[in-house]
Amino acid sequence: MSHRATEHVVLLDANHQHIGIMDKSQVHTAHTPLHLAFSCYIFNAEGKLLITRRAINKVAWPGVWTNSVCGHPQLGESMEAAVNRRCLYEIGLQVEEVTLITDNFQYCATDASGIVENEYCPIFRAYTEHTPTPRNSEVMDYQWVTLDSLYEGAAAVPWAFSPWMVKQLAVLRSMNAFAVPMQPAHSM
Repeated sequence: MSHRATEHVVLLDANHQHIGIMDKSQVHTAHTPLHLAFSCYIFNAEGKLLITRRAINKVAWPGVWTNSVCGHPQLGESMEAAVNRRCLYEIGLQVEEVTLITDNFQYCATDASGIVENEYCPIFRAYTEHTPTPRNSEVMDYQWVTLDSLYEGAAAVPWAFSPWMVKQLAVLRSMNAFAVPMQPAHSM
């Protein structure tokens, strides 16, 4: 599935059941309904994690650092396909080993401008051997970082990071979710 200007989000009820769709350009407001999303953490061969800085033109949390890629699966699209699609679209990366870490993450947060994020957001990890080529409308900067430095940075200055990533890092750290480094399937 290619990226379309009419990308939508899948609306959910309190039990995470599909109740409709809404145009993505209209969903993020001061009264954002609960919808389906995902977050992905991408590692490289050195065991470093890719973090990205959201483009300044983003509706919610412009200019903050966040996890590698976030997005919204389209109706009927598998989560793995959505992760792959957004990795290519946002940062020009082909990824391997897309793996669900947890499907037990939901958050609601309001940015300084009053825009609300209200998402049921399964968390994935993936691996790449490639160099990011960010799309300027999505990502203004990126860095490969160690997990320890990211944990320390998010704890010291949480306002510099997306609230979902700060919350996800706490969950992922408690789960020891990144204990086993990512390696490409062909090198095993």
